[in-house]
Amino acid sequence: MSKKSKKKKTSGLDGNTQAFGVNGQPKISKKEYEAEIFKLQVELVKLQDWVKATNARVVIIFEGRDAAGKGGMIKRIMERVSPRVFRVVALPAPTEREKTQLHAQRYVEQLPAGGEIVIFDRSWYNRAAVEYVMGFCTKEEHRHFLRDCPIFEGFLVSQGIILLKYWLEVSKKEQHKRFLARIKDHSKRWKLSPMDLESHRRWYDYSRARDAMLAATDTAASPWFIIPSDDKKRARLNCMAHILSSIPYEEIPYTPPKLPPRQKRKGYLEPKQKHRMVPQLW
Repeated sequence: MSKKSKKKKTSGLDGNTQAFGVNGQPKISKKEYEAEIFKLQVELVKLQDWVKATNARVVIIFEGRDAAGKGGMIKRIMERVSPRVFRVVALPAPTEREKTQLHAQRYVEQLPAGGEIVIFDRSWYNRAAVEYVMGFCTKEEHRHFLRDCPIFEGFLVSQGIILLKYWLEVSKKEQHKRFLARIKDHSKRWKLSPMDLESHRRWYDYSRARDAMLAATDTAASPWFIIPSDDKKRARLNCMAHILSSIPYEEIPYTPPKLPPRQKRKGYLEPKQKHRMVPQLW
């Protein structure tokens, strides 16, 4: 038996890319990817119509390490839907006043009303990861959060809110690659903050925090779903398909409207006033 065949497979969330089933899978072509994601986006529009018609309330949480692909995932979800129904919440660091409030208070203000879907680009789970690892909360505050969070989420679900929680899992190798790309690419440098650099250094501190979070808050009422995100295209397709399969929406019958005829000119003339035009460079 060769050394290669004796090699033990890695397992768990901290494994390499191969552990997540990415190895050996052919790359999805751009043409195939765009075709499949368009189908899913059409279904998201149907979901949107159903949410409006039924006054449903949906919360989708995206968490994960820095450079795990949360932003790109949310961008593709939002591409063809209405921002009046799908709303993205990405809160900045809390103000001095907000630091004295209940931890979940500023997030509760962002919860959906009837007919809305709210996507959290990071959420109250900041306390379980960034705040805890970076020392922005105490160990006691962290412990209280892990204890109370399932109760809080159980209340949301009991009130009829559909709650979906996704953790995007990126490997060490891929995260490192994406950080280097941000350094080299002028259009991506804004994505790399001092906090990102520190998260790169504290890989295993984040791993321990993630493990504790999943152990305490992965419940029957509000389970976590892990999305391997080294392959961004597969991650987006799989996540969008899972969202659609997790919500019991139905297609709302659509009656195409008839465009009314244009009104008559009734003497209207274009004004002779000259306006400043944008230079036509293309």
